[in-house]
Amino acid sequence: MNPLVRKILGLFAAPRINMREDYEKVRRFQRRMAARPGPRYRMLDREIMSEDGTHQIPVRFFRPREKRRDEVLLFFHGGGWVTGDIESYTPACAAMADLTGCVVASVDYRLAPEHPFPAGLDDCLRATRLLLEDPQRAGLTSAEQVVLVGDSAGGSLAAVVSLLLRQEGHVLPGRQILLYPVTHWDHDPQTSPFESVREHGQGYRLTNTEVEDYMDLYVPDPRLRRDVRVAPLLADVFAGQPATLVVTAELDLLCDEGEAYGRALADAGVPVRMHRVDGAIHGFITLPRFSRPMREAYDEINAFLDIPLGSGGSPDAGIQEEDAAEDLA
Repeated sequence: MNPLVRKILGLFAAPRINMREDYEKVRRFQRRMAARPGPRYRMLDREIMSEDGTHQIPVRFFRPREKRRDEVLLFFHGGGWVTGDIESYTPACAAMADLTGCVVASVDYRLAPEHPFPAGLDDCLRATRLLLEDPQRAGLTSAEQVVLVGDSAGGSLAAVVSLLLRQEGHVLPGRQILLYPVTHWDHDPQTSPFESVREHGQGYRLTNTEVEDYMDLYVPDPRLRRDVRVAPLLADVFAGQPATLVVTAELDLLCDEGEAYGRALADAGVPVRMHRVDGAIHGFITLPRFSRPMREAYDEINAFLDIPLGSGGSPDAGIQEEDAAEDLA
């Protein structure tokens, strides 16, 4: 990489803070940034009851300025299972609605360390089950019109929700979109199986130390980190998953594990499209709409959503298989 470009990208590196101690400061900063004066968003707040009846799960619906598709994108935000919420992700979700022409439903799942694993996952699973069991509540005619979307830790949650639904024989969403997802438990450059962890774990937006801090807060018991519900790449069975788009960032330490998950799905016969955004760093889905990584990612997302769903809930063979073969070659 050009040394000047590397230096510029280094300016976006995560602040050197102790995430274990300063996660509340990060949350407040994210909310302040999202609350800056800006456009008025077309949104509606609702709540659903948790499975055990102990708490409400907020869900914020975003309506696009121009509705061009019937699908609803059920979105799980990133933030290492520790930061992020529907407030800090409101600009990103509003952009997602406008750029896809879909209604977006953002789930405000519980965060660690106050609510460690599997609390946040349980909330996401509950919201997904309710929407799939009664799609009419969101104006849909079938569960196939539900698309799971998640970025980073939210991408992990989306992947795990799909795996668990398949495992229990539940009706599945028609598609899932995983944006630079966490799929593995080990991000130590000395022991990780992925080269991107060693190449891009320092000097950019997300660091090895930050991911390890997040993992410590989300799953305090190290023995649980190899659970499929934390590391979906360790699943025994990948077959039967919804059609999947995996978008990764070239300069992201999570790049290799996201693409490894896409290959695992494709090897199991799942229709998969994969796209790596060259020169992009982690978290680009929250960048301004005019940024190149954002534009490129949404070109891929819209192309994926344009593929017709067959009667079995997968994109029609031909386009999907051809693209997957090219991407995985």
